[in-house]
Amino acid sequence: MAKLNDIQLLRINYLRGPNIWTYRPVLEVWLDLGELENYPSNTIPGFNERLTAWLPALIEHHCGVGERGGFLQRLQEGTWCGHVLEHIVIELLNLAGMPTGFGQTRSTSQRGVYRMVFRARDESVARVALAQGHALIMAAINDQPFDVQAAVARVRTEVDDQYLGPSTACIVTAATDRGIPHIRLNDGNLVQLGYGARQRRIWTAETEYTSAIAEGIASDKDLTKSLLKSCGVPIPEGQVVNSPKEAWEAAQDIGLPVVVKPSDGNHGRGVTLDLRKQEDIEAAYHVAYPEGSDVMVERFIPGDEHRLLVVGGKVVAAARGELVTITGNGRSTVKELIDTQLNSDPRRGYEEEYPLEIIDLATDTKVQLELKRQDLEADSVPAAGRQVVVQRNGNVAVDCTDDVHPEVAYIAQLAAKVVGLDIAGIDMVARDISKPLHSQGGAIVEVNAGPGLLMHLKPAVGAPRPVGQAIAEHLFPSEDDEGQAGRIPLVGVAGTRGTSTIARVVAWLLHLSGHHTGLACHEGLFLDRRCVEATDCAHWEAAHRLLMNKMVQAAVIESNARTILRDGLAYDRCQVGVVTDMDGVETLAEFDVHEQDQMTKVMRTQVDVVLAEGAAVLNAAIPQVADLAPLSDGDVVLYAQDGTLPVIAEHRAKDNGRAVFVKNGRVVLATGSAEHVLGTLSDLTFGRNAVVPDTDALLAAIGAAWALDIAPDLIGAGIKTFEPELVPTAALRS
Repeated sequence: MAKLNDIQLLRINYLRGPNIWTYRPVLEVWLDLGELENYPSNTIPGFNERLTAWLPALIEHHCGVGERGGFLQRLQEGTWCGHVLEHIVIELLNLAGMPTGFGQTRSTSQRGVYRMVFRARDESVARVALAQGHALIMAAINDQPFDVQAAVARVRTEVDDQYLGPSTACIVTAATDRGIPHIRLNDGNLVQLGYGARQRRIWTAETEYTSAIAEGIASDKDLTKSLLKSCGVPIPEGQVVNSPKEAWEAAQDIGLPVVVKPSDGNHGRGVTLDLRKQEDIEAAYHVAYPEGSDVMVERFIPGDEHRLLVVGGKVVAAARGELVTITGNGRSTVKELIDTQLNSDPRRGYEEEYPLEIIDLATDTKVQLELKRQDLEADSVPAAGRQVVVQRNGNVAVDCTDDVHPEVAYIAQLAAKVVGLDIAGIDMVARDISKPLHSQGGAIVEVNAGPGLLMHLKPAVGAPRPVGQAIAEHLFPSEDDEGQAGRIPLVGVAGTRGTSTIARVVAWLLHLSGHHTGLACHEGLFLDRRCVEATDCAHWEAAHRLLMNKMVQAAVIESNARTILRDGLAYDRCQVGVVTDMDGVETLAEFDVHEQDQMTKVMRTQVDVVLAEGAAVLNAAIPQVADLAPLSDGDVVLYAQDGTLPVIAEHRAKDNGRAVFVKNGRVVLATGSAEHVLGTLSDLTFGRNAVVPDTDALLAAIGAAWALDIAPDLIGAGIKTFEPELVPTAALRS
């Protein structure tokens, strides 16, 4: 079969928020199959066989069949290459450690052109996976060699370089499981949990509650020890030294054996244990010196190394260290034994996802010193049966949370409190952590800020611990959130008819109800009454600025079909979602939207994100808009000038549905059969000049305010005091 031309990637668009496909960010790719439109998968010789040999886990893809092997069934029956590419990309992401279950491929109005989407937690990772997947599918089509492992490695490298580290990711995942939204604030691990004034920030295992003073104390081991000692926390005696000679003198004063370590290092770097000889102590000084500003010598405490994680004053996880050894066979060198007996362990790796690190004998001076103490080098051949110590510390990966004695937990919690850390890794040496610390001569040797969480998430031995949930609970206590952890009142207004007016009126009413309100609409970006930017701000970037602002206690965000198709919504969920109309189909041809019926899929996005505790506010006079009501997870408020519309009557009769309409010249708020008159339409004018508003826009704004539980009297008064003319910023300052 002749070589087939490449699939063309016409357009790649990252949808950063809820969109027409799903609630989550996706990468949307427009594909032109070209001549491959004529070649479904079962017509390309050897294609299915090559693909399943390269990616055997494709058998786990259920696809539309809904069961294991579903996608393979589709391959055998014949499916188009755009759909195949979708599954290839998803599988590459799975293999690279970023599990991805969502993907769709749909034809467009143009023959051979498809829209393919897949879940994309990070745009750059998704683009690399797409590029590798595209190369793989073309190699499989044209029977050319392809290095799958190299492709997976390329994607994994991008994941490691771009995505959140495991500690940050576990906290974000725990927050997401509780319905708390998040925003990544930089390319690293600084993440905002929650919106506006109800946000909390984390940076790996540090939070906005983590004191800079406490961090400074923790980084100074000598100061930390003096504070702990003053509060009765057991610590090893020690002192700071300035030379190898002073280290040996200090060791003699303290009493052998001793530990030599940097005064402000972490993660066990530069720490050498159980030193008894002058030459070993002086050599250990040179190992510790590059890792910190000073070097400490302290009394060696016999026992196992332990790490206790304290969050919000409670021990939530504990892990024990292991002595790392190799056993000689009389033939292999130390280096060979380390590679075969230790580095071959699947729990070891270079990336952060591995609980144990690869031991690099060529660069690890601590290991070199440990071997030297045993009169060995890398090329030495230990006798058969001889046990050689490779590492004495830094291998804390055995879960022992359930074994922690209450007195041990109390001392760890006290140490964190004395230093002042809300999240702390307490390094403790004890023979048996299930017994009181004092009775066995144990001690706390370090208190660490920003502790790593991986040892508790992926212990080499034992059960993982829900440390992410503990930190999320620390930041957002369950008893305080009332189901709204990290959320502010947020109103989304979507459509074209009077949407800016609706958004501005609702923002004004929220302001009057006591909220510092942010507004992003076509007329600008506003913080309360102050105009921050006097340009069209009905877009994703402006909305995100509001959600990142710690001053914002409520937000109103305007959008339309084009912004939904181009970027997705800027928020994951909202308390109130307003849809005014389904207009504008004639302007959306570039998104392959040509028919009026297609607008339902676009505009339903605003309704799909309404919280269960919130409400969708829908224009009942437009049947296509009113038909969105069943899609709302929350309540529904219908509005229309004609209160006798059958859809309103049916809605009111069903479960006391709410509606806003005009009756005998008066605006009525109806709940089931009960009616409350807000005021006469002629009296509900804007501002000192009594500007007559568009009636539909007025009713929509009233419906949104009512859905926000703003009192009717305040709604009426607020409408009359709302000034439709924008006040220049300079005038507001004066």
